[in-house]
Amino acid sequence: MTTIGDTISRVRNLVKGVKEDAFLTDRLLYSLIIKYAKLYIRRQDNENKIMRFQSLFETLPCVDLIEVDKIEACCSGVRSNCKIMRTKEKLPQVLEGAYGPLFRTISSIDGSQMVFKTYPSTYTSIANSTNYKYNNTKYYWYLNGYLYFPNVEWESASIEGLWEDSIQEFLCDGDICEPRQSEQTHIPEYLFAEIEKNVLVELVGLIQTPVETQDDKMNPLRT
Repeated sequence: MTTIGDTISRVRNLVKGVKEDAFLTDRLLYSLIIKYAKLYIRRQDNENKIMRFQSLFETLPCVDLIEVDKIEACCSGVRSNCKIMRTKEKLPQVLEGAYGPLFRTISSIDGSQMVFKTYPSTYTSIANSTNYKYNNTKYYWYLNGYLYFPNVEWESASIEGLWEDSIQEFLCDGDICEPRQSEQTHIPEYLFAEIEKNVLVELVGLIQTPVETQDDKMNPLRT
């Protein structure tokens, strides 16, 4: 896979062929790369092409869980006793697919039990059904940056996702984490050509935008 630094360098080299500009910061370039990556990844997910690329996904192997009440989990309508666990901390931002956040697998930390995506309203209907006592399926839902797990006894979970944010704080255990630019982009290699083409078009438009006043703060490349 390609690192964030390599991806930025590729785009910067393309732009240099048009015009050198000191205000093309790494932050600006990467924000545009991610902007178009999200668009194409969502389209690819709609065609069921993303989940097959296991190398794009990274696993948080041991995410702590805490118990919360049904009201916070938005399933107060569940009539039976229901223990609900939630990720203790908000998860890093995960890329969105055509049908929601791109989690590939979520399981107990030993991988012996998988959980399956649902929604609070759907789970409420399932839990209140007469046949629920025969249902051994484990579920999860994603809400406001957290994952919720009804009726599990786990203290932690393993979460495999296509992350937009850095996940180093979940992995480095207080040690010095690697620089952000050394991390992987999680963008399929075959999408780079289209992404770079769109980024280049947008950057050329920004570079050629005239500055109408002497106040250089209005130049969009300074943001």
